[in-house]
Parts: sequence; C-alpha cells; structure tokens
Amino acid sequence: MKIQNRRDFNAGLMFILIGLFFGIYSLDYSLGSANRMGPGYFPLLLAIIMGVLGLIVLVMSFAPADAQEPPGPTDWRGIGLILASVLLFGLLLPYAGFLIAVVALVFLAATGSQESRTKETALLAIGLVVLGIGVFGYGLELQFPILPPLLTQ
Repeated sequence: MKIQNRRDFNAGLMFILIGLFFGIYSLDYSLGSANRMGPGYFPLLLAIIMGVLGLIVLVMSFAPADAQEPPGPTDWRGIGLILASVLLFGLLLPYAGFLIAVVALVFLAATGSQESRTKETALLAIGLVVLGIGVFGYGLELQFPILPPLLTQ
C-alpha cells in the first residue's frame, strides 16, 4: 500500500501518538465510573477519541486520491517553530507575564508559515492578549502575571 496523502498520514500518526501519550498518563489517576467519574476518566476518554480519529485519518491517507496534488514534503521547520513557540510561552509566562508571552507565542508561531503577514500577526496577538486577559484573568480569575513582575513591583 502506498501513501496517497502525506498530510493525512502525518496528521493521523500525530493524533495516535498524542492520544496514546495522554491515555497512558491518564491511567495514573483514578478512573471511577460513568456515574462517578474520577480525575482520569475524561482525559482517558478524550485520548481514546483522539486515537480513534487518528486511526481513521491514517487509514484514509492510503485511499486513492481524486486528482489531488502529489504528496509534498513535510514542513518540519513549521512544526518545530510552532512547538517551540508553545514551549517559549510556558517558559516566559512566569517571568515576562502574559502579555509578552502571548506576543512571543504568536510571532514565533507565525514565522512557521510562509503566508503570514506582520500586520495580521500583530492583530492576532492583540486579539489573543485581550481575549486571554478577559477570559482567564477576569472571567476565571486565574492568578498569573499580566505584565512582567519587575514592572509591577
């Protein structure tokens, strides 16, 4: 069998691996039952759903393509930059604050695409900062620094 759609193959494989990872680690928590769900029940359920969807997408990648473009190379640079942006967000949040961490996340992730434009990326960053502060800061009242702690002392 030959892979007909490289994107679907990679996406299905990624979904399966993520589902497997979270499924294994959700077993560290008690599952409970459907009536009295434990802390591991919902993550395990989501991991199973993600794994099944990944399997469906993976199998469909072998189906004959209907006049589609031939499979292109995987954009490892883009994937790496998006993953690095999430890691950078996690590292920056406690030290630089939500504002700087979100802006860094958006701009670094945007460099992973050839189609991103600076104006659109800036508008996206502003929108995510406003939405994030509104939802997480005021709506859910989560305690995280909005500005760098050095500026708020």
